[in-house]
Amino acid sequence: MSSDWVKIYESSDLYRAEIYKGGLGAEGIEAVIMNKKDSAYLFGRMELYVQPEDVIKAIHLINTIEQS
Repeated sequence: MSSDWVKIYESSDLYRAEIYKGGLGAEGIEAVIMNKKDSAYLFGRMELYVQPEDVIKAIHLINTIEQS
């Protein structure tokens, strides 16, 4: 992943990050999940990244999904 990706969401739950990634993909926004959860102790976060030009639209879509 190149350094120009922007983190727009983080959660301790992989399923939430996957739901948002799928919703963004359905709208034509490429998203990447970075798993920063420790595999032995299961603490840490899942982070969702998008390209800089998609940040505003992606955050709006995530907020819309959370409200429904």
